Amino acid sequence: MNRRILSFLSEILIEIEGDVYRKSKLTNLWNIPNASLHLEGGVEFKNGKKPEVLLKKILSFGTVEGDLIMDFHVGSGTAAAVAHKMGRQYIGIEQMDYVKTITIERLTKVVAGEPSGISKSVKWQGGGDFVYCELMPYNKVFMERIQSARSSEELLGIYHDMSKNSVLNWYVKPQKPEEAEEQFIAINDAEKQKQLLAELLNKNQLYVHLSEIEDETLRSVKWIKY
Repeated sequence: MNRRILSFLSEILIEIEGDVYRKSKLTNLWNIPNASLHLEGGVEFKNGKKPEVLLKKILSFGTVEGDLIMDFHVGSGTAAAVAHKMGRQYIGIEQMDYVKTITIERLTKVVAGEPSGISKSVKWQGGGDFVYCELMPYNKVFMERIQSARSSEELLGIYHDMSKNSVLNWYVKPQKPEEAEEQFIAINDAEKQKQLLAELLNKNQLYVHLSEIEDETLRSVKWIKY
């Protein structure tokens, strides 16, 4: 039989970032253009940045405006930037120091109305805001001091500070501090001393827990700022 099917262009075509594509059944292989990926967001993040079009597609499937998006590895901030432009709430978590120079800078530009990525397709003009917070360090301060120490004398000073101002592991016995100090000095190897001090610290207390944030005893610790 020689039948013909009539379809409206709006039903079989879709416009993405100014380009027109033919609609097809969704598979697990997506063709996402990334030629200008290095320019998106106004920040550079080599070999790690995802295309905003990809995140927009993912968020469109399972969320609506006002939904909360959570990204535990926020990286260059693509998911947060797309969520912001699409009217979603978002929480991004990152442990690397570049969050200040890349992620925060990118979101600041999003608020200002930066035009890259999906901005054109969602008619993004800027606006909104976001809150940036850092965990309050506790034992992490000692871990950083241990790692950067250059001599046994410096490590001994860190040991003294740890005995007064840190949370040590439960098996550390402080009953005879003089004897413990003599044993520490007798090691006479800075790398082994570093390893020992790191093992003494309770890793569950690298940061101040929310449940202890109002503990008055923490206010006497000089590097904790309220």
